[in-house]
Amino acid sequence: MPNKSKRIGELKIPKKYFGDFLRGCFDGDGTCYSYWDPRWASSFMFYIKFNSGSLSHLKWLQLKLKEYLRIKGHIASGRRCWQLRYAKKESRILFGKMYYAENLPRLERKYKKLKTILTIDDKEINKSLPGRVMEPVYIYA
Repeated sequence: MPNKSKRIGELKIPKKYFGDFLRGCFDGDGTCYSYWDPRWASSFMFYIKFNSGSLSHLKWLQLKLKEYLRIKGHIASGRRCWQLRYAKKESRILFGKMYYAENLPRLERKYKKLKTILTIDDKEINKSLPGRVMEPVYIYA
């Protein structure tokens, strides 16, 4: 099928395998990043994004995640593809769904970056950092 990445839509994924499917989507076409927001002191931001050439596929994925996990996300147009992105609170929920057990098949590089992001955020939440790190922290996967 030519241009399948732009024509893919809904998929039939059993609910019990959806976390594994989601992890595969993230490993293949996802990204995560974080930064200190300069507008607010001690505001650490992070996001998980899923990219696709197919808007209908991302709308379907967004609908399923809203149905299964009660998270909304936001679809935006990127330069070459569509992006479904989730901010901090919803990203934590996604992480729990994608990595529900230890030793699952995963792209280790992206998993480690997400774990680092969550560790930084946990320290910020618990205020165990002595102070805000002033230089921006960018962690890309």
